[in-house]
Amino acid sequence: MSAVPADPAADAAQPGMAAVPVSWTWPVEGMSCAACVARVEKAVRGVPGVADAAVNLARETVTVTAPPQQAATVLAALDHAGYPVPQQTLALQVDGVSCASCVGRVERALAAVPGVLEADVSLVTERAVVRAVARPEAAPVLRAELGAALRRAGYALRADAGPPLAGATGVQGAGAGAGAARRPWLTDGRRVALALLLAAPLVLPMFALPFGVHAMLPPAWQFALAAPVQCWLGARFYVSGWKAVRAGTGNMDLLVAIGTSAAFGLSLWEWWSAARAGREPHLYLEGAAAVIALVLLGKWLESRAKRRAADAIRALEGLRPATALVLEDGVERERPLPEVGVGDLVRVRPGARVPVDGQIVEGASHLDESLLTGESLPVPRGSGDRVSAGALNGEGLLTLRATAVGAETALARIVRLVENAQAKKAPIQRLVDRVSAVFVPVVLGIALLTLLGWGLAAGNWTAALLNAVAVLVIACPCALGLATPAAIMAGTGVAARNGILIKDAEALELARRVGVVAFDKTGTLTVGRPRLAALDAAPGVDAATAHARAAALQRGSGHPLARAVIDALPDGADAPALARLRAVPGRGLRGTIDGVDHVLGSSRWMEELGVPLGALAGRAEAQRHEGCTVSWLAALEPAGPRLLALLAFADTPKPEAADALARLRAQGLRTVLVSGDNAAAVRVAATALGIDDVRAEVLPGDKARIVGELRAAAAAAAGGRPLVAMVGDGINDAPALAAADVGIAMAEAGQGTDVAMHAAGITLLRGDVHLVPDALDLARRTAAKIRGNLFWAFAFNAIGIPLAASGRLSPMVAGAAMAFSSVFVVGNALLLARWRRPSARRRGP
Repeated sequence: MSAVPADPAADAAQPGMAAVPVSWTWPVEGMSCAACVARVEKAVRGVPGVADAAVNLARETVTVTAPPQQAATVLAALDHAGYPVPQQTLALQVDGVSCASCVGRVERALAAVPGVLEADVSLVTERAVVRAVARPEAAPVLRAELGAALRRAGYALRADAGPPLAGATGVQGAGAGAGAARRPWLTDGRRVALALLLAAPLVLPMFALPFGVHAMLPPAWQFALAAPVQCWLGARFYVSGWKAVRAGTGNMDLLVAIGTSAAFGLSLWEWWSAARAGREPHLYLEGAAAVIALVLLGKWLESRAKRRAADAIRALEGLRPATALVLEDGVERERPLPEVGVGDLVRVRPGARVPVDGQIVEGASHLDESLLTGESLPVPRGSGDRVSAGALNGEGLLTLRATAVGAETALARIVRLVENAQAKKAPIQRLVDRVSAVFVPVVLGIALLTLLGWGLAAGNWTAALLNAVAVLVIACPCALGLATPAAIMAGTGVAARNGILIKDAEALELARRVGVVAFDKTGTLTVGRPRLAALDAAPGVDAATAHARAAALQRGSGHPLARAVIDALPDGADAPALARLRAVPGRGLRGTIDGVDHVLGSSRWMEELGVPLGALAGRAEAQRHEGCTVSWLAALEPAGPRLLALLAFADTPKPEAADALARLRAQGLRTVLVSGDNAAAVRVAATALGIDDVRAEVLPGDKARIVGELRAAAAAAAGGRPLVAMVGDGINDAPALAAADVGIAMAEAGQGTDVAMHAAGITLLRGDVHLVPDALDLARRTAAKIRGNLFWAFAFNAIGIPLAASGRLSPMVAGAAMAFSSVFVVGNALLLARWRRPSARRRGP
């Protein structure tokens, strides 16, 4: 098969580039007949700009001719039509990514591989996440093609790659097991130490010159010390720079190589000329050696800081035990984790970590889930409770039945969410990438102008060359490239440690502009464990019979109200057999009992079905005014619908909800309660929580419309916060979470609704309402750190390059400033690690 020959996004991103149509062929799933062919062609041709579309039913492929920037739109159109293009994701560790220019070059190289749809490279982790069309030949062939493309661009897949991206397809590095290879003697730390030791005797005498002390070493000694730094320890700059030249681009290493080589070469020329003339030479070897030593030091500090930024992922990955104790015929057997399956009985000893997600079948203990949920205190767990992989068992011996293993555990999903968030680029990073793409050529041009300007104007070509070297050395593409991803990695990492999962960088940027926070009620602001407060049977109906029939309908449901009905059944009572159960969205449940259809649901549904509520209507109104949720049980008999019973459910607000909502209002945010419950019950809850904007009796499909209305109202109001956040916990909240600018899913670790978590930009791993203002606070701080880092990165270049060009900076000082700039932006980002939840500060640890 063939695919798009170049990355659509890359082509589209080039300003002024003509949108020349290209052709590519993709496999399509779900085609089975000629009607499918017509629908696929109609879907593709409906995309603006598509010049041609041809479907091959035998090969199950579609060939599209369109402008490259429309590829994503075509894929979305096919998916919407029900004929998705299969895709795969690979995570690759790339060797040689040293600056922001490298990031752009690697992304373009990967995107040019046929079949690649998107490539994102992180300068912090030096990891590339590639999304591509899934091919019959599978990931290894694509990985080989990606490796070849990287080599042509001057890079390589790293052999000692770390753990692959959770949930990604394919392999990450050049070969499995390579990570166990022996480390070279000349590690980065030793390289830095040697460079500093060799450069110190050259640099230190410079500090004595202002005091009239001339302690400079003889030229031969200076050369003996500077040559190893330039040609051996600094060889990486030549290698990387030469690869960039071969690829037709430039990077920071090229600037360092050219600048230090010019100073080194000028020194050799001056030494030779002075020897012929019989005078004392004026050498600049200390500048070349100091620049290389300082840049190596900056790179080493930067790499250490980047590893610290990735501590959150390593901490989470460290929670995975390598083995599990599996009970087989009552005997404990230690088995590797990949060999444990769903349904196996697993024994967890005191002090051990839980290896799989499961349900406790025997034993009781306290579990430390702090790294999973941010909850600092151990949580009691007993028979019937669910536990998550990675939790630390306390004092009890537990036996649990595995419900999820491997990549399907809550821990794996958390790691996957955090890794995906750290791999994604913030929208503002796209602007930085465009600047970085032209940064090195512009700096080379400025250096050339500096050389010619000083040389021609002043006639001092030595000073001209030194000033040009300073321009080359002070340029900071690394600081630009690190500013955003370092802050994102630090912010998402500290969030994960506090039970807040941020799905992508866009959610961070949008959260700072949120002006309205809308909440679902049940399970979000209330405890979510309602009790059956009353069951009033209709005249002539036995209450026990009505209760049993309601329990039969609810038995197949996981809704909290269903559990309340079942839990309230008297001991020994049994629910009748049920057939053809189905849920009616926004209304209730319908099923057949003893050959008669029964319904259990809302007042609106009863009205639509024509069920007479009779004398129970007044009783229902009284229950609503007490804050109860009212449901009705009715039988749809041939003679007409007949009311069987009224069921009233009571739920209480979470203890911390009112305080958390007050914190949001103190931050200038509006709070809104959006619920499908009856208006009276919702108003009672809103009054207790201090919310004055209430939207009640809202169907699940209408919650997204309410979010749109709130956004329009927020945009019309003054204050500069036109966006809406939606907080929910269930499947029925997913449309509203997706429609909101920032969706916040509230879920216990391992027990959350996957649909809600997928639709949300932020997931809270505990049901603590305080995490909502905490998450928004951290998102705002991370976005502010991104903006601050970018300001300083641009400021370093905007101030430093003119100073160097004007002759006010020596190459040595310029090199130190360049090294400092990268370390500064990463260190500034790491300050986020000191963030502590405001709610924890208010209540203590």
